[in-house]
Parts: sequence; structure tokens; C-alpha cells
Amino acid sequence: MTSPIHQATPYALAGAGVFFASICFGFVPYFSRGLTDQGLAPYAVAFYRYILAAIILLPALLKHRSKWREIVWGLTAGAVMGLGWVGYVTALETVPASTVGVLYMTYPVFTILIAWAIFGDTPTRRSLVAAGLIVIAAIIAGSPASVHADQIPTLLISLAAPFGFGFGICVLVHRLARIAPLARIASVSLGSVIGLVPLILSSEIEDVLPKSGNDWFLIVGIGLVTALVPQLIYTVCSPVIGATRTAVIGSIELPTMFAVGIFAFGEVITGAQAVACVLVLGAIALTQSRSTRTVTTVISKEPER
Repeated sequence: MTSPIHQATPYALAGAGVFFASICFGFVPYFSRGLTDQGLAPYAVAFYRYILAAIILLPALLKHRSKWREIVWGLTAGAVMGLGWVGYVTALETVPASTVGVLYMTYPVFTILIAWAIFGDTPTRRSLVAAGLIVIAAIIAGSPASVHADQIPTLLISLAAPFGFGFGICVLVHRLARIAPLARIASVSLGSVIGLVPLILSSEIEDVLPKSGNDWFLIVGIGLVTALVPQLIYTVCSPVIGATRTAVIGSIELPTMFAVGIFAFGEVITGAQAVACVLVLGAIALTQSRSTRTVTTVISKEPER
């Protein structure tokens, strides 16, 4: 059953909401690199991205505490996603945002493989073709012809982020349907925080605490602009336009990463990076609704009744 909020949201407005939220997600490199340049450890950056949503949405999670099995799955998915995101932030320290963005967008490949191997969700032929295009894009973007040879190990580590994201999607699809959308966001966000806490507690104080007012601006920005606000917008808007259109419109996230690299960091987009971007966008447009799920799309669906 569609909720009154979803029924009251005009289709065009919902599409604009998904577009805006996806652009917000694309600004992650700006805030992330800004914080690591100030000396914060990558895992501290990841922690600050998730902590705000975890705190604000905790009441929604407590309301559904009786469904503890689903909550444990959500916490586990969040921990895997949070730790994996450390690899993404680490790569952004030294590798062009456009290249890291292309590799991050390989998460549909990991989603397909994990869903197939663990949950028995057989992929469609169309989704396998799309996955092949994404793999080709990743090879082009991460090849020695596109990046320095000494950056390749860092790029391989960054694949922990799309792996974690893919695992999170599978858990959200197959294990979290019985709890409300906000509780799903809360469980995943809290799981990310819990997974990162041991790294925070074992660190030197200067590696995890902001040093200036500008650092606090970036911390609030990464928590609000790239996490909590766009997640909530997706929660309302993506069910209105459907998963397929959400994925197509949401693919603006990758060009946004490219734009951040150009205008914020002075990066020059190579021909190989441009080709990789086109392949990823083509793969997203090719796939249909069952294979174009994103974490936020799945989170936003109403629980099964």
C-alpha cells in the first residue's frame, strides 16, 4: 500500500527530488577530501558521515526494536558498508575523484554476485550484460594507461566500498522488508557507526577530532548534505517514480563527481575516464527495475504487509 505522503507527492516533483538527492551524493568527494586534507583519518571521515543520521533516526529504530532479527541484519550491513567506505575515502586522498567515482559505481556488479551467491537471487540476462559494461568501465578507469601504477593498489582497496554497498543492498532487499523505511536507514547508519567505533577509539586524538571551524563545516556538510538529507528525500520520492527511473535519474551522481573533480580539485578528465563514465551510465540505463536497485531506493519502499 502506498503511503499518503507518497500519494501526495507529484510525479515531477518526486523526479526533481531524486535528481537533487543524487547530486548531493555526488558531492561526497568535496567534503571527504577537504577533511582528509586537514589531517582527519579516512575512518573518522566515514564515522562523521553516518553519525548524524544514526542519532537523529534512532527513535525510529527503537520503535521497531521487537524486530531484532531484522535490526541485527541492518546493523551488520551498516558495519560492512561503513568499513568499506573507508577504502573509498582513502582512495580520494590521492586518486582523481572521477576515477574513484567510476570504481564506486561498480556496486551493481557486487550486488548481483552477492545476491546470487548468498540469497539465491538469479540475475537476468540484461543485468549480466550491464554488469559486464561496468566491469569494462572499471578496467578502463583503473588501468595503468589511466592512472599511475603506484595508485593501482589504492584503487583495489577502494573496491571495498562498492562491495559493502552491494552487500547492503542485498540485505535491504532480502532481510529488512518487515521494518519501516526510516528504521532501515537508522539500522544501517547505526551499524556503520558501531563498525567504525573501534578504529576511532584506538586512534590518536588529532586523527579524529576537527582542528578548526572549517573542519566542523565540512563535518556537518558530509553528514547533512551527502547522507541524512538526500536519504530522507529518497525515502519520499523514489517510490513515486519507481526503481527504474530512480536509477536512471540517480546516475547523475557520477557526472557530479566528475564536476567536483574538475571545479574543486582542478582535475583534467581524460578520454579513458570519459569513456568509462559513458559505459557506466549506459549500463544503468540498460538495466530494468529488478537490477537497478540502490540502497536508498530499497530503503524507501514500504514494508511488506
